[in-house]
Amino acid sequence: MTAPLKFSTEIQAARAAGQPIVALESTIITHGMPYPQNVETAKVVEQDIRDAGAVPATVAIMAGAIHIGLNPDELETLAQASDVAKLSRADLAFALATGQTGATTVAATMICANLAGIQVFATGGIGGVHRGAEHSFDISADIEELAQTPVTVVAAGAKAILDLPKTYEVLETRGVPVIAFGQDTLPAFWSRDSGMPAPLRADTAAEIAASHKMRGQLGLPGGQLVANPIPANAEILAEILQPHIDQALLEASQQGISAKLVTPFLLSRIFELTDGASLTANIALVRNNAKLAAAIAKELI
Repeated sequence: MTAPLKFSTEIQAARAAGQPIVALESTIITHGMPYPQNVETAKVVEQDIRDAGAVPATVAIMAGAIHIGLNPDELETLAQASDVAKLSRADLAFALATGQTGATTVAATMICANLAGIQVFATGGIGGVHRGAEHSFDISADIEELAQTPVTVVAAGAKAILDLPKTYEVLETRGVPVIAFGQDTLPAFWSRDSGMPAPLRADTAAEIAASHKMRGQLGLPGGQLVANPIPANAEILAEILQPHIDQALLEASQQGISAKLVTPFLLSRIFELTDGASLTANIALVRNNAKLAAAIAKELI
């Protein structure tokens, strides 16, 4: 049996011409940003990829099909939709089988990209080990997906709301290469420097692409995480953000928010606490990641 893939006209043409393609997730549209910033950002990020010489493929689940690339009407519909399922590995197949509308997380986007033959995926930040996971066991499926699905993921590191040391320790245990781009320390999503040394460093897209190819030649499972620091003119220093993160985490605990609802709640609350500065930074880092992902995809052709 073949996967129920539905390619947009733009992606069909790109595949036929052998052009580089970059996958984009859709939870950043449905669960990461308010309307209309979500659809505006999605369009800008897609155009950034085109301007960099690649073709964007936003991934979403609609009417029993995996959409690889969305036309403008579909993108607008998704951006305004309510009750959109946030899909990961555990519920992707169920949503497809039952005809639900779903937005893909990092893990689900990696699965769909791999099915479509797309090797590079740009996102904001990956999920990981949540703070207090020693009690809640709340660990994102993104980590396991990186360990088994051969897609290079470009992100601004793991989201700063997570337990970063534990997240990177588990990634190391699962054999996931974590490559900092252009610096010796790992970024922390909205901040350029987490204070943690990077396990690996690359200074060019060609180096990252060569590593991706070599993993395939060696038969190693899984992908790579490229930790791309937010542009310096857009970052929010960690010492400024940390009190807001702590407050949002406390409120989430007090309100009993857990599982898939945690990250959207925290991002929304931090947006409020920073008077919108976190969203501005988020848009900047996603665009930065998209441009690097396009450069990597071009090197893989």
